[in-house]
Amino acid sequence: MARVEPEIDIAPFIDHALLNPTATPEQVQQWCEEAERYHFAAVCVYPTHVRLAAELLQNKAPKVCTVIGFPSGATTSAVKLYEAQEAVENGCTELDVVINLGWLKSGKTEAVHREIAEICEETGQAVKVILETALLTDAEKRLSAEVCMDAGAAYLKTSTGWYTGATVADVRLLKEITKGSVGIKASGGIRTLEQAVDLIIAGATRLGTSRGVDLLRQRDNLEEETEE
Repeated sequence: MARVEPEIDIAPFIDHALLNPTATPEQVQQWCEEAERYHFAAVCVYPTHVRLAAELLQNKAPKVCTVIGFPSGATTSAVKLYEAQEAVENGCTELDVVINLGWLKSGKTEAVHREIAEICEETGQAVKVILETALLTDAEKRLSAEVCMDAGAAYLKTSTGWYTGATVADVRLLKEITKGSVGIKASGGIRTLEQAVDLIIAGATRLGTSRGVDLLRQRDNLEEETEE
């Protein structure tokens, strides 16, 4: 049975993600209702669903988040900027932006910095930069984190979830690098309560997962077993 940390309420950490390409408006409505009911931090949807999510969550606590340049990060800077600006116009307040990994790996850090800085400056919203840590060396993780923090990122996010997901080791490394100056979003493959708690203890300030409701059920079931 998973170890439990009863003092940790995981709900406020959760970005309730609906990033299945087949997602329907009905599912968006369900995700928004669940985010409000369970007091999640945000709902994360594709850009085509931002306007609907913003309408459903108007004057409600959960934020509306979307993904930019997702999942490869290889679209042009102009396209990413337009995508981000349109999302904000449609009601989005948080942007999960995938960096250009090819630029990073070929030493074009100025281009990476310029792209992220422009999105931060032009939108004025919280930008969570997706580093895709599974594809980076530790040196590249450090470099990308430093570049993106300097560019104005509000959070560093581990993964898109299209490769391997968040690890405790990567979250610890990002915590060491950031020293609390920006948030850390762990994302991808978070399926158990124990994983979620371990990532929070390691330093995650947000958890990107489509399984938020299931994680809370696991917590409730564990609490019931503890009481018996």
